[in-house]
Amino acid sequence: LNPPEDRERIHWKLITNLPVKNHADAVHKLDWYSKRWKIETFFRTLKTGCRIEELRLTTINRLANCIALCCVVAWRVSWLTILAREAPEATPAAVFTETERNLLDSSTPKLRRAPSRNLAFYVRAVARLGGYLDRASDPPPGTTVIWRGMTRLADLVEGARISRPPAGTCG
Repeated sequence: LNPPEDRERIHWKLITNLPVKNHADAVHKLDWYSKRWKIETFFRTLKTGCRIEELRLTTINRLANCIALCCVVAWRVSWLTILAREAPEATPAAVFTETERNLLDSSTPKLRRAPSRNLAFYVRAVARLGGYLDRASDPPPGTTVIWRGMTRLADLVEGARISRPPAGTCG
């Protein structure tokens, strides 16, 4: 709508085999298409993060159960990536448990001084666990570093769980 002064306006065309009879139909199809990148990202996470194409399970039930679980994991990673960009000020308690937040606080000392402990803070902390450098010029973290970071965070949570003495014992 507002191109730079030294450039011409871009005219986009979307080719579809779906019926478009009026302006509302066209806007509806464009809305569908705008979600395509999120869907592509979800499936890339499913394929590269969960390595779903490498599954070698022996029964259809085992394969179906594993795919269902991987879909939930890929959805959480995709959702977290999108949510951090679209609602960075959201409460982190909606996404992370108290244990996860405490572990992220202690595992990222450089970020500990951040003034706001919002969702964006904790997603960046997860991404840093996954290799995100978090430099001022870096784009927001993507699904790959969030996937890796969530894997490491799960290991930290499990390590914290097994390091606690069993309930009812002195330790």
